[in-house]
Amino acid sequence: MRIARFAVGDEVGFGLVEADTDSGEEFVARLNGHPLLGDIKLTGERAKLSDVRLLSPVLPTKVVCIGKNYADHVAEMGGTTGEATEEPVVFLKPSTAVAGPNDPIFLPPVSERVDHEGEMAVVISRPCREVPRERVKDVIFGYTVANDVTARDLQRKDNQWTRAKGFDSFCPIGPWITTGLSIEEAQDLALTTTVDGELRQSGRTSQFIHDIPGMISYITSFMTLLPGDVVLTGTPAGVGPLEPGQEVAVTVERLGTITNRVVTRD
Repeated sequence: MRIARFAVGDEVGFGLVEADTDSGEEFVARLNGHPLLGDIKLTGERAKLSDVRLLSPVLPTKVVCIGKNYADHVAEMGGTTGEATEEPVVFLKPSTAVAGPNDPIFLPPVSERVDHEGEMAVVISRPCREVPRERVKDVIFGYTVANDVTARDLQRKDNQWTRAKGFDSFCPIGPWITTGLSIEEAQDLALTTTVDGELRQSGRTSQFIHDIPGMISYITSFMTLLPGDVVLTGTPAGVGPLEPGQEVAVTVERLGTITNRVVTRD
């Protein structure tokens, strides 16, 4: 299933994204309530996907990110694979960094270089802590696409990543949550990032240094994850700068594409 959060006018809801079997046109079938808080039930209402505004599919209490999880990205940042293999590198983005499909990415005036980092993301289904590897599949609701936007110069200047990763709009997520994939399937998906149609990043989730069970088990060894929390799984090589007016698109095979335009604040 593809579960979206969307707005029609001032009304916000959740829905299943479905394609008409005859025309191929896509619709959103409205759900009753929150998909993470009970059984998924259809209301019988539906709208054309083109007539609604897609929002970030969840509003997480926190976004937990794994850094240095692709060897080629570690190398391009001047590191060695060995420094990232023993334990996952973990950092946080605030909930206020979350943006949705087609929302602007705002370039902060204090930074001279803001980079894209396309990633696959995991959405958590239930409160969980100290989850063993073999039970990680039980706490995953689904998967989505994310962009770990980063003020690269501030990341280097601050020597820690909170400010560089935490600006408003620095975590686009969407276009929806895809459920029903096994962990094995999620760990062999193609990932690309384009800027104005030019390919910048290309990798596969099979290149993870730390796999999904390892990430979730490690995070929950010291932190409780809550329903709707999002785990970003790392970015492949090819990160690069964004300029005002550009359009950045991150695509993960079977999960969809999230596109955002880069702007400066007025």
